[in-house]
Amino acid sequence: MSAAALDGDEAWAEGSFLDRIAPADRQELLTLGITRKVSSGRRLVTEGARDTHVEVLRRGFAKITAAVNGADRLLAIRLPGDLVGEFGAITGQGRSATVTACGDVVSTVIRQVDFLRLLDRRPAVAAQVTAVVGERLRCANERRAEFAAYPVHIRLARVLAEIAASCGRITNDELVIGVTLNHAELATLVGAATDTTQRALRALRAHRLIRTGYRQIAVLDLAGLRALAAQGDRCWPGPGRDARR
Repeated sequence: MSAAALDGDEAWAEGSFLDRIAPADRQELLTLGITRKVSSGRRLVTEGARDTHVEVLRRGFAKITAAVNGADRLLAIRLPGDLVGEFGAITGQGRSATVTACGDVVSTVIRQVDFLRLLDRRPAVAAQVTAVVGERLRCANERRAEFAAYPVHIRLARVLAEIAASCGRITNDELVIGVTLNHAELATLVGAATDTTQRALRALRAHRLIRTGYRQIAVLDLAGLRALAAQGDRCWPGPGRDARR
Protein backbone atom coordinates (compact mmCIF):
# COMPACT_ATOMS: atom_id res chain seq x y z
CA MET A 1 0.00 0.00 0.00
CA SER A 2 1.41 3.38 -0.92
CA ALA A 3 1.19 5.68 2.05
CA ALA A 4 2.33 8.94 3.53
CA ALA A 5 3.31 9.59 7.14
CA LEU A 6 0.56 10.97 9.36
CA ASP A 7 2.11 11.15 12.80
CA GLY A 8 4.14 8.56 14.63
CA ASP A 9 3.59 5.21 12.97
CA GLU A 10 0.27 6.14 11.37
CA ALA A 11 -0.20 6.33 7.60
CA TRP A 12 -2.90 6.91 5.07
CA ALA A 13 -3.45 5.27 1.71
CA GLU A 14 -2.50 6.99 -1.50
CA GLY A 15 -5.62 8.51 -3.07
CA SER A 16 -7.58 8.41 0.20
CA PHE A 17 -9.48 11.44 1.47
CA LEU A 18 -6.64 12.55 3.77
CA ASP A 19 -4.16 12.16 0.94
CA ARG A 20 -6.21 14.41 -1.33
CA ILE A 21 -6.61 17.45 0.90
CA ALA A 22 -4.00 20.09 1.66
CA PRO A 23 -1.79 19.70 4.77
CA ALA A 24 -3.38 22.71 6.50
CA ASP A 25 -6.88 21.38 5.82
CA ARG A 26 -5.84 17.94 7.02
CA GLN A 27 -4.40 19.29 10.24
CA GLU A 28 -7.52 21.33 11.01
CA LEU A 29 -9.82 18.39 10.24
CA LEU A 30 -7.98 15.99 12.53
CA THR A 31 -7.80 18.45 15.43
CA LEU A 32 -11.61 18.80 15.42
CA GLY A 33 -12.30 15.35 16.80
CA ILE A 34 -11.35 12.76 19.36
CA THR A 35 -9.07 9.93 18.29
CA ARG A 36 -9.93 6.46 19.55
CA LYS A 37 -8.84 2.85 19.16
CA VAL A 38 -11.43 0.33 17.99
CA SER A 39 -10.80 -3.40 18.37
CA SER A 40 -11.39 -5.88 15.57
CA GLY A 41 -15.05 -6.66 14.98
CA ARG A 42 -16.37 -3.56 16.74
CA ARG A 43 -18.71 -1.22 14.89
CA LEU A 44 -17.82 2.37 14.13
CA VAL A 45 -21.20 3.10 12.52
CA THR A 46 -24.40 1.01 12.64
CA GLU A 47 -26.91 0.81 9.80
CA GLY A 48 -30.18 2.54 10.66
CA ALA A 49 -28.75 4.50 13.60
CA ARG A 50 -29.59 8.19 13.81
CA ASP A 51 -26.20 9.45 14.99
CA THR A 52 -24.51 11.97 12.67
CA HIS A 53 -20.79 12.02 13.44
CA VAL A 54 -18.12 11.28 10.83
CA GLU A 55 -14.97 9.26 11.34
CA VAL A 56 -11.57 9.46 9.67
CA LEU A 57 -9.70 6.17 9.58
CA ARG A 58 -6.18 6.83 10.81
CA ARG A 59 -4.94 3.24 10.92
CA GLY A 60 -6.42 -0.09 9.86
CA PHE A 61 -9.21 -1.22 7.55
CA ALA A 62 -12.99 -1.29 7.86
CA LYS A 63 -15.73 -3.24 6.13
CA ILE A 64 -18.87 -1.54 4.84
CA THR A 65 -21.91 -3.82 5.01
CA ALA A 66 -25.66 -3.52 4.55
CA ALA A 67 -28.43 -5.91 5.58
CA VAL A 68 -30.35 -7.52 2.71
CA ASN A 69 -33.10 -10.03 3.54
CA GLY A 70 -31.69 -10.41 7.03
CA ALA A 71 -28.10 -11.12 5.93
CA ASP A 72 -25.16 -8.72 5.95
CA ARG A 73 -23.67 -8.11 2.52
CA LEU A 74 -20.20 -6.68 2.03
CA LEU A 75 -20.28 -3.51 -0.08
CA ALA A 76 -16.76 -2.11 0.19
CA ILE A 77 -13.55 -1.88 2.18
CA ARG A 78 -12.29 1.43 3.53
CA LEU A 79 -8.61 2.21 3.94
CA PRO A 80 -6.47 4.35 6.25
CA GLY A 81 -7.18 7.97 5.37
CA ASP A 82 -10.74 7.29 4.24
CA LEU A 83 -13.76 9.16 5.53
CA VAL A 84 -16.76 7.16 6.78
CA GLY A 85 -20.20 8.33 7.87
CA GLU A 86 -20.09 11.47 5.75
CA PHE A 87 -23.42 10.79 4.03
CA GLY A 88 -25.31 10.66 7.32
CA ALA A 89 -23.54 13.80 8.55
CA ILE A 90 -24.44 15.75 5.43
CA THR A 91 -28.04 14.56 5.03
CA GLY A 92 -28.98 13.98 8.66
CA GLN A 93 -30.67 10.74 7.64
CA GLY A 94 -30.22 7.34 9.25
CA ARG A 95 -27.07 5.39 8.52
CA SER A 96 -27.26 3.56 5.21
CA ALA A 97 -24.63 0.95 6.11
CA THR A 98 -22.61 -0.52 8.96
CA VAL A 99 -18.89 0.17 9.31
CA THR A 100 -16.96 -2.55 11.17
CA ALA A 101 -13.30 -2.61 12.16
CA CYS A 102 -11.38 -5.30 10.30
CA GLY A 103 -8.45 -5.74 12.63
CA ASP A 104 -7.55 -3.03 15.10
CA VAL A 105 -8.46 0.46 13.90
CA VAL A 106 -7.55 3.97 15.01
CA SER A 107 -10.03 6.64 13.97
CA THR A 108 -10.84 10.27 14.69
CA VAL A 109 -14.49 10.95 15.56
CA ILE A 110 -15.79 14.37 14.49
CA ARG A 111 -19.17 15.82 15.46
CA GLN A 112 -21.54 16.70 12.62
CA VAL A 113 -21.66 20.39 13.56
CA ASP A 114 -17.87 20.70 13.57
CA PHE A 115 -17.55 18.80 10.30
CA LEU A 116 -20.14 20.95 8.52
CA ARG A 117 -18.57 24.16 9.80
CA LEU A 118 -15.23 23.01 8.43
CA LEU A 119 -16.80 22.42 5.02
CA ASP A 120 -18.13 25.98 5.10
CA ARG A 121 -14.70 27.37 5.98
CA ARG A 122 -12.72 25.15 3.64
CA PRO A 123 -14.34 24.92 0.17
CA ALA A 124 -11.52 22.71 -1.08
CA VAL A 125 -12.33 20.14 1.60
CA ALA A 126 -16.04 20.33 0.73
CA ALA A 127 -15.16 19.73 -2.92
CA GLN A 128 -13.19 16.60 -2.00
CA VAL A 129 -16.07 15.28 0.11
CA THR A 130 -18.37 15.73 -2.90
CA ALA A 131 -15.80 14.01 -5.11
CA VAL A 132 -15.51 11.06 -2.71
CA VAL A 133 -19.27 10.56 -2.59
CA GLY A 134 -19.50 10.78 -6.39
CA GLU A 135 -16.67 8.31 -6.94
CA ARG A 136 -18.20 5.81 -4.55
CA LEU A 137 -21.51 5.98 -6.41
CA ARG A 138 -19.71 5.60 -9.73
CA CYS A 139 -17.78 2.57 -8.48
CA ALA A 140 -20.98 0.96 -7.22
CA ASN A 141 -22.65 1.50 -10.60
CA GLU A 142 -19.65 0.08 -12.46
CA ARG A 143 -19.60 -2.98 -10.21
CA ARG A 144 -23.30 -3.63 -10.88
CA ALA A 145 -22.70 -3.29 -14.63
CA GLU A 146 -19.90 -5.87 -14.39
CA PHE A 147 -22.29 -8.38 -12.82
CA ALA A 148 -24.13 -8.67 -16.14
CA ALA A 149 -21.18 -8.16 -18.47
CA TYR A 150 -18.47 -10.57 -17.26
CA PRO A 151 -18.22 -14.15 -15.98
CA VAL A 152 -17.56 -14.69 -12.30
CA HIS A 153 -13.85 -15.56 -12.54
CA ILE A 154 -13.20 -12.26 -14.35
CA ARG A 155 -15.14 -10.30 -11.72
CA LEU A 156 -13.31 -12.12 -8.94
CA ALA A 157 -9.92 -11.43 -10.55
CA ARG A 158 -10.79 -7.72 -10.73
CA VAL A 159 -11.93 -7.55 -7.11
CA LEU A 160 -8.93 -9.44 -5.75
CA ALA A 161 -6.44 -7.41 -7.79
CA GLU A 162 -8.02 -4.18 -6.55
CA ILE A 163 -8.09 -5.27 -2.90
CA ALA A 164 -4.55 -6.67 -3.02
CA ALA A 165 -3.21 -3.42 -4.46
CA SER A 166 -4.79 -1.35 -1.69
CA CYS A 167 -4.74 -3.73 1.29
CA GLY A 168 -1.84 -6.05 0.50
CA ARG A 169 1.48 -6.52 2.25
CA ILE A 170 4.50 -8.42 0.96
CA THR A 171 5.22 -11.54 3.02
CA ASN A 172 7.62 -14.24 1.81
CA ASP A 173 7.32 -13.05 -1.80
CA GLU A 174 3.52 -13.15 -1.62
CA LEU A 175 1.11 -10.22 -1.63
CA VAL A 176 -1.04 -11.10 1.38
CA ILE A 177 -4.40 -9.33 1.56
CA GLY A 178 -4.60 -7.66 4.96
CA VAL A 179 -8.38 -8.02 5.28
CA THR A 180 -10.08 -11.29 6.14
CA LEU A 181 -12.65 -12.20 3.50
CA ASN A 182 -14.86 -15.28 3.62
CA HIS A 183 -16.48 -16.88 0.60
CA ALA A 184 -19.86 -15.29 1.27
CA GLU A 185 -18.29 -11.81 1.37
CA LEU A 186 -16.41 -12.40 -1.87
CA ALA A 187 -19.61 -13.67 -3.46
CA THR A 188 -21.35 -10.43 -2.49
CA LEU A 189 -18.56 -8.32 -3.96
CA VAL A 190 -18.74 -10.11 -7.32
CA GLY A 191 -22.53 -10.53 -7.40
CA ALA A 192 -22.49 -14.33 -7.54
CA ALA A 193 -23.68 -17.32 -5.57
CA THR A 194 -21.24 -18.61 -2.95
CA ASP A 195 -20.70 -21.97 -4.65
CA THR A 196 -19.96 -20.28 -7.98
CA THR A 197 -17.46 -17.99 -6.27
CA GLN A 198 -15.80 -20.99 -4.65
CA ARG A 199 -15.36 -22.60 -8.08
CA ALA A 200 -13.82 -19.38 -9.38
CA LEU A 201 -11.42 -19.32 -6.42
CA ARG A 202 -10.39 -22.90 -7.15
CA ALA A 203 -9.69 -21.98 -10.77
CA LEU A 204 -7.52 -19.00 -9.75
CA ARG A 205 -5.64 -21.27 -7.35
CA ALA A 206 -5.15 -23.91 -10.04
CA HIS A 207 -3.53 -21.30 -12.28
CA ARG A 208 -1.20 -20.22 -9.46
CA LEU A 209 -2.61 -16.71 -9.37
CA ILE A 210 -3.64 -16.86 -5.71
CA ARG A 211 -3.20 -18.97 -2.62
CA THR A 212 -5.86 -19.35 0.03
CA GLY A 213 -5.48 -20.44 3.63
CA TYR A 214 -7.38 -20.11 6.88
CA ARG A 215 -8.91 -16.60 6.81
CA GLN A 216 -6.25 -15.50 4.34
CA ILE A 217 -5.82 -14.84 0.62
CA ALA A 218 -2.41 -14.24 -0.93
CA VAL A 219 -1.83 -13.08 -4.50
CA LEU A 220 1.03 -14.99 -6.11
CA ASP A 221 0.95 -13.24 -9.49
CA LEU A 222 -0.58 -9.76 -9.41
CA ALA A 223 0.36 -9.07 -13.02
CA GLY A 224 -1.27 -12.32 -14.10
CA LEU A 225 -4.38 -11.55 -12.06
CA ARG A 226 -4.63 -8.11 -13.66
CA ALA A 227 -4.11 -9.60 -17.12
CA LEU A 228 -6.99 -11.98 -16.49
CA ALA A 229 -9.14 -9.14 -15.18
CA ALA A 230 -8.50 -7.22 -18.40
CA GLN A 231 -9.60 -10.10 -20.63
CA GLY A 232 -13.31 -9.46 -20.28
CA ASP A 233 -15.28 -12.23 -21.96
CA ARG A 234 -12.35 -13.73 -23.82
CA CYS A 235 -12.02 -17.46 -23.32
CA TRP A 236 -10.01 -18.66 -20.31
CA PRO A 237 -9.63 -22.22 -19.02
CA GLY A 238 -11.40 -21.71 -15.73
CA PRO A 239 -15.04 -21.64 -14.66
CA GLY A 240 -17.57 -21.82 -17.45
CA ARG A 241 -18.21 -18.64 -19.42
CA ASP A 242 -21.85 -18.87 -18.43
CA ALA A 243 -21.05 -18.90 -14.69
CA ARG A 244 -22.67 -15.57 -13.89
CA ARG A 245 -24.60 -16.36 -10.72
